[in-house]
Amino acid sequence: MIDLRLVRDDPEQVRDSQRARGEDPEAVDRLLAADAGRREAVSTADALRAESNTASKAIRSASADERPGMIERAKSLKAQVQEAEAAQAAADAALLEAHRAVPNVVSDGPPGGEDDFEVLREVGAKPTLENPRDHVELGTMLKAIDVDRGAKVSGSRFYFLTGVGALLEFGLLQLAMNQAMDAGFTPVIPPALVLPHAMEGTGFLGAHAAEVYRVDDHYLVGTSEVPLAALHGNEIFDAADVPRRYAGFSPCFRREAGSYGKDTRGIIRVHQFDKVEMFSYVAPEDAADEHQRLLAWEEQFLSALELPYRVIDVAAGDLGSSAARKFDCEAWLPSQARWLELTSTSNCTTYQARRLNIRYRSDAGTAPVATLNGTLVAMPRAIVALLENHQQADGSVVVPAALRPYLGGREVLTPA
Repeated sequence: MIDLRLVRDDPEQVRDSQRARGEDPEAVDRLLAADAGRREAVSTADALRAESNTASKAIRSASADERPGMIERAKSLKAQVQEAEAAQAAADAALLEAHRAVPNVVSDGPPGGEDDFEVLREVGAKPTLENPRDHVELGTMLKAIDVDRGAKVSGSRFYFLTGVGALLEFGLLQLAMNQAMDAGFTPVIPPALVLPHAMEGTGFLGAHAAEVYRVDDHYLVGTSEVPLAALHGNEIFDAADVPRRYAGFSPCFRREAGSYGKDTRGIIRVHQFDKVEMFSYVAPEDAADEHQRLLAWEEQFLSALELPYRVIDVAAGDLGSSAARKFDCEAWLPSQARWLELTSTSNCTTYQARRLNIRYRSDAGTAPVATLNGTLVAMPRAIVALLENHQQADGSVVVPAALRPYLGGREVLTPA
């Protein structure tokens, strides 16, 4: 949730953020009204409690003639207190609902929708290929990807990685984790099933609720950002303990609701995939610098894979509710002559920490931490980009030098 003090002190800034996102600016006014209503309900309940306590104490020193009337008054005040407390509870609930309806305040990025991003830079040369094969054809030739049997077993948007396809995933995992540990991240294998408070706390049950699978009273995560954010829920860090950085490896599950007809071929847009996600807890004043560090680590990994890529500053209307700013790294996709998102990194400022009650202690007292996340590698899309950009005319695929030690020294993957 956003800081209520910001809403009270500078509501127009929050309205501007809503407009940049394409959201309703009147949600800010509803939040202000709910905040005022809650403060009035608290004041009323506090005043009645104080009056009730005073009346109850006065009975002890009252005369016999005075006592019956004072008892009746005390009973009446007690009933009024109960009514006021019920009104306060209702006001608390209304404030929470209004508060959660306002997404994070955007920071610095471009306004507009999905197509209004700003390209910050392009890195690497696109391969020159005549009639490039796509990753499905290459994966079939290498006996690395089997989407037909994936569909037979589990339905559309599922797949098998076999042989060198499975080895590519394991190699990407080890390369990513080694880079993350060198950068000071603690490796984590978190739960893939979480309780509702974890999904709600990270902001995934709002606009993205349709993307989430639910199993009984748990949710399947679409990213390990969720359990890594909730890991320190209701905790207070000492100032010396931030920044705290984790690299989580987990299976991820997404319904891909609303993506009918998009990327239906192959393993670009699937229901289940594995991913290594970076997650940082930092002091709020360090969040912008940490965001640049996460982006630099993503670029370091893409450069190690020798992939041509570009970095975009995502427009406000394409941000998730938790993000104040997001950068995407997109790799070139030769078979379709377009850019394909491989990684993203978001600065969520204190939005998630307020919802999950995660704070840090400093000389100035306790305050919410800032949380940030960044994909180091999402396995299927990384494999897509590797196969297509490093393909040779005969269908073989050159293995980037950084990945070779994790594939038993293989320099080239050869069609079976």
